[in-house]
Amino acid sequence: MTSTVEPSTAEATPSTAEAASPTAEVADFTGGQYLSLHLLETMVAVLPVRDENGMPKSISLGGDLRTMITSQARRRAERTYSRNRANTGDGPLAGYTMGLRTREWAKITAAELEAGGWEPGTALATAKALLSGIGLKFGDKPNTADLTKVLLFAPENAGKVLADKLLEHRDAVAEWSSAYLAAQDAAAERKAKVAAKRRAQAKDRKEGRVPADEPEESGGEKLPALPKDLRSAVLTALAPGDAIDIALYGRFLAGIADSPDVDGAVQTAHAFTVQPAEHIDDFYSAADDAKLDRRNRSRANALDYLDAAEDSGAGMTGYQSLISGTFYRHAVLDRHRLRANLKAAGMTAERIEAAAAAAELEVVDAFVNSQPRAKANTTASTGSLPKLVMAFDGKRPFNYGLAFENAVFEEADGPASLEATRRLLAQHALVLRKRDDISPARLLTYDLAVERLLGEEAEKDNLPGVAVDTIEELTRP
Repeated sequence: MTSTVEPSTAEATPSTAEAASPTAEVADFTGGQYLSLHLLETMVAVLPVRDENGMPKSISLGGDLRTMITSQARRRAERTYSRNRANTGDGPLAGYTMGLRTREWAKITAAELEAGGWEPGTALATAKALLSGIGLKFGDKPNTADLTKVLLFAPENAGKVLADKLLEHRDAVAEWSSAYLAAQDAAAERKAKVAAKRRAQAKDRKEGRVPADEPEESGGEKLPALPKDLRSAVLTALAPGDAIDIALYGRFLAGIADSPDVDGAVQTAHAFTVQPAEHIDDFYSAADDAKLDRRNRSRANALDYLDAAEDSGAGMTGYQSLISGTFYRHAVLDRHRLRANLKAAGMTAERIEAAAAAAELEVVDAFVNSQPRAKANTTASTGSLPKLVMAFDGKRPFNYGLAFENAVFEEADGPASLEATRRLLAQHALVLRKRDDISPARLLTYDLAVERLLGEEAEKDNLPGVAVDTIEELTRP
């Protein structure tokens, strides 16, 4: 099984005491430190995320079972949405460096080495040796032998940056990697011999014979250490750098002790339905086109009638689980942490402000527009639009999930999305009256009924904020 740690769990290990304090890094930044985002969306007959058995995920709240969409699924959808937009020249992050999370860095680096003139037969072995030299481990099976055991989130140009550095010091790299690979092969051979002797001993004992002498222990053989300058080159290439999505979503690298982790600037909550879970097991049948064609021809020819029975029935049948409901989603952007991460990556103050502003716009856009892609083609789930998006600033995050601790029951409360909108507005109005560390809300809707509700509340002067028409207006003015 692949070992991986979701970037959301990363803990920061800043290189200096100053970097450990995001407030100190951005003392000139004014306004609310946290941008709190809240969203209501209604989904019908979809399955955006599922467990290992193909079933919808769920959680109990307020005594009722609710359907859940995990924060991991949401974060990946948002991160890849932003990365794809940036890489195609779309959105506010177009032109910025983005990250790539993969186990294939050895393959990527080897391809860049070969493109630079390195011998194809040794490029991959060299790249693997360099990555092993900084502490990364590779798979044990033939199909994973060239893949690191953990996913590594690094700037997407890290393979080229590393290859260019290795090509500059080609002779030193070749000399070290040859010695490393030879020592590695010797250690593996010795380990295999010890294992074979142990198996022979076990067989002797089982069959009543005196076992052979105890094999000499393997291990303890030291592989050649990676020279300091080469180690520095590898770590520099794999460092977070100015990859915006690493600054936003963070990363945690347990396998490389001296590579900096990044505490992400985006927090994401699990989404859940405001009403009790609504799951169905949908029976489906898939037709076999060739069988249907033969059956249709047999109907036209009476002589083929007796053979038609062989072509009856569906080609395949089964069940798929589907969910429906109005979901509450919540995420937070820590503006101070974002700027601290960008500064730690080496950005100048001018670039930091421009990059942070662009990143904030993209975070909000991804929060509103991205969707997990499971069953996307068979349910068209990625085309849904939010019922309501609420954004506001604060000196701390504000999660309004417990406004739905008592589930919405549509028989008594009416449509779930409208009742949920009323609760969110009332919750924010309550907090706004009682605290001075929070701003009025900016409210965006794509739903006619919710738009009417917002208009009615505004006419009664009950709206705890202002309605807006664009995603850009959801960010701090």
